[in-house]
Amino acid sequence: MTGYIVAYARTSTLDQVAGFEAQIAELKAAGAEKIFREQVSSVAERAELEALLDYIRQDDVVVVTKLDRLARSMRDLLAIVDRIEAKGAALRILSMNLDTATATGKLMLNVLGSVAEFERSMMLERQRVGIAKAKSDRKFKGRAPTVRKQSSEIEALLMKGLGPTDVAEKLGVARSSVYRVAKGALAAKREARQRLIAGDEQAGN
Repeated sequence: MTGYIVAYARTSTLDQVAGFEAQIAELKAAGAEKIFREQVSSVAERAELEALLDYIRQDDVVVVTKLDRLARSMRDLLAIVDRIEAKGAALRILSMNLDTATATGKLMLNVLGSVAEFERSMMLERQRVGIAKAKSDRKFKGRAPTVRKQSSEIEALLMKGLGPTDVAEKLGVARSSVYRVAKGALAAKREARQRLIAGDEQAGN
């Protein structure tokens, strides 16, 4: 039994009317019997694409004019192809002459996936090398500690007699943060002193 040719057309904005119409004309020329169409960014929710993936059945062929009309990345493409093939359907990308119903098309898709994975591995490797080099040069300090975590250090330095400016420079925080910690510590001490006095008065009574 021969399935349907189901197409998907997408442009990023409502302004791209000419490009949208050109896609639809190309899809119809490729034999599309039903076209799901939407004008949204690839990073936005693609309701019509989801509708298409739900609609297709065994032996159907999903057709798009270009790869970037369908997927936002190679990982996204592979995930979409998995969903298409799970329905027993195939994907055809006109600009690439790629058809996953053929052995050549599947090979091309596997090569694309391998290249994408290789590029990702190389990117991660460059990141690791960069971090290692920065650490060796003592330039990588990691995430800066929050002022809350540094409050005990700030209080300790203030107790040693350092001024707010010196404390701020030593710990690499804003002087206003030092004043805020100092004010909080003073308020805590005042409150503790009041509780102590209140306790003494109750004991005397």
